[in-house]
Amino acid sequence: MDPLLIVGMVLALGLALGEIAQRLGFPRVAGYIIAGIILNPRISRFVSPAFLAGTDPLINAALAIITFEVGGTLAIGPLKELGRSIVFLALGEAELAALAILGGATIVLPLLITLPIGAGFVAAIPLALLLGALGSPTDPSATLAVIHQYRAKGMVSFSIMGAAAFDDALGIINFSVATALASILVAHSHVTPLVFLEPFLVILASLALGIALGLAYHWVVRLLRGSQDGILIALVVTALILGYGLATLAGLDALLVTMAVGITVVNLRRTRPRVFQLIERHVEPLVFLLFFTVSGMYLDFSVLLKYLPLVLLFVAFRTGGKLGGAYLGATLGGAPPAVRRYTGWGLIPQGGIVIGLALTVKGIPELAPYSDILVNVIIGATVIHELVGPFTSKYALQRAGEIPAGKVAG
Repeated sequence: MDPLLIVGMVLALGLALGEIAQRLGFPRVAGYIIAGIILNPRISRFVSPAFLAGTDPLINAALAIITFEVGGTLAIGPLKELGRSIVFLALGEAELAALAILGGATIVLPLLITLPIGAGFVAAIPLALLLGALGSPTDPSATLAVIHQYRAKGMVSFSIMGAAAFDDALGIINFSVATALASILVAHSHVTPLVFLEPFLVILASLALGIALGLAYHWVVRLLRGSQDGILIALVVTALILGYGLATLAGLDALLVTMAVGITVVNLRRTRPRVFQLIERHVEPLVFLLFFTVSGMYLDFSVLLKYLPLVLLFVAFRTGGKLGGAYLGATLGGAPPAVRRYTGWGLIPQGGIVIGLALTVKGIPELAPYSDILVNVIIGATVIHELVGPFTSKYALQRAGEIPAGKVAG
């Protein structure tokens, strides 16, 4: 089938089911994902696996724009008001989720599957460390889509986006340390300081590249004062795609780079730059439509069924850690009651970066025996998180009273 015809089918079905979902009172994102599932090559034959394999650049470009928008929510003014509470909240939900999965997986793994390096709780620790670290990050894409669909605004919305932005950095640190410790346990080797220093260097370099690109964008916009809206959009998309590509080439975290561009751009002006409004109005609907419909086409339900007990336990441990950690962190940070109670529900969605991190384990010789189990569990959990996440995000915003009257049903 012609690739343009496939793209047309993706757009048409996504738009139709997104509209139906909205009219039924559900987030549009849920309709997009269902459209992707219908077109999934593993379920129907409308789309070939070859077409799906070629969509990586599309997904990466969409992620670059989405993370730029997330970074754009972190203006210094609001952060000064809620900065301490967001830091505590992010630390609480990310680290408690990791610890909950680590403890739970250490106990249940020997009971559910055959481990590559033997039996017993000790043999489960390397895999439990990796699973725990991958429980930390949150995918803000679904929550951002829900926030914008319902025009949600308030402390809970801001706290969710702020915590999700910190999540990426914490998740990378956790995963880098976990892979180092797991490799040491499997190979019985010694710890070196460089092992723990490397993830921090990657994060610093990623932030530096993002800040540099944000400054360059700001300088070009000032040079082209009075530019048309289309030129502004073209400039920022160019900066984001260049940043994503350079980060990938240099082995940096591409999502942190594009997020740092957004943070830089939004904080270089006293008022919120017009480019964020332009993206939200004119670019974001198409980005969300393509990103979530194609994401649904990637979901592998055979993986979900094969490792279903372990996947469900991973989801349960992570959800408990996110909810409990968000409440504890927000309480320690002195956040308002609504932030303590509901922010955790907006941090359930997960995808994107965790699958990428899980796939990197295949390239670590000591951990290669764990890679298939790890990737399968993470993909299976992503299926659940991507389907459930939009609804938990809407629940959080609705209970917090941040969805305007009249928007809940539409």
